Amino acid sequence: MGSGEDTGAGVAGGGGGGAGGVVRGAVLKALVVVGGVLLLRRLRRSTTRWDHTRAVVDALSGEKFSREQARKDPDNYFNLRMLTCPATEMVDGSRVLYFEQAFWRSPEKPYRQRFYMVKPCPKDMKCDVELSSYAIRDVEEYKNFCDRPKDQRPQPEEVIADIAEHLTTIHLSRCERGKRCLYKGSTPPEGFPNSWSGATYCTSDLSIHKNGEVHIWDKGFDDDGNQVWGTKAGPYEFKPAPKSNYDDMFSPLNFSAPLTLEKKIESSFAIDDQYPVY
Repeated sequence: MGSGEDTGAGVAGGGGGGAGGVVRGAVLKALVVVGGVLLLRRLRRSTTRWDHTRAVVDALSGEKFSREQARKDPDNYFNLRMLTCPATEMVDGSRVLYFEQAFWRSPEKPYRQRFYMVKPCPKDMKCDVELSSYAIRDVEEYKNFCDRPKDQRPQPEEVIADIAEHLTTIHLSRCERGKRCLYKGSTPPEGFPNSWSGATYCTSDLSIHKNGEVHIWDKGFDDDGNQVWGTKAGPYEFKPAPKSNYDDMFSPLNFSAPLTLEKKIESSFAIDDQYPVY
């Protein structure tokens, strides 16, 4: 009885066995694809914590300038040089970076120096990377740290000993697919204590972009919530140093500024160790 029904079904289908094979093949392919996606997601979940940390470290490292922004909007931005490089690694795997910022005319005289500590966010937080900034005990010893040969820099054990007070912390999250950025984050709304130029607290916003750009927006506020330092036009946009500087050889940005502009620059940027960097 059962065999008769099977035969009848096969005849009625007029090649139904072939169609069934196609369907089975399609189902198998779908299962393989779905299984591959699930496996990929599982692998990603198992490596994201430190992969994200390494990605942020790599993105922050190197020499970057705000040259293009200064050219387009000289009233609000100056051509600054940002230089960051690995300094050491902590026992728990946290990466320590050295950071300095200077005017492009005098890179050997940084006006801002910090250590960054980069590590995965705590598991109970909805973020990927924790980026904290620390003061340096003896900033003179670290000037142009990244430009020096490794045997002429403070050694890893010295770096760890020279990490001073905590300044700020930013929690970074991976950007959604399709966005220009890779990671973005900010300090908590209440910010961190800061006393420069009448401020009582400061905030920082940071975004890391796919093309290597790093956007930074540091601001200081008084007790009433009024912004007392930091640019108001938007974040500074630091772009990787170009491979060739030929096109910029004759740019007005690369000639000495008059004394009045120099004073304006220095007063506009709180060039003081109290000026925060996330």
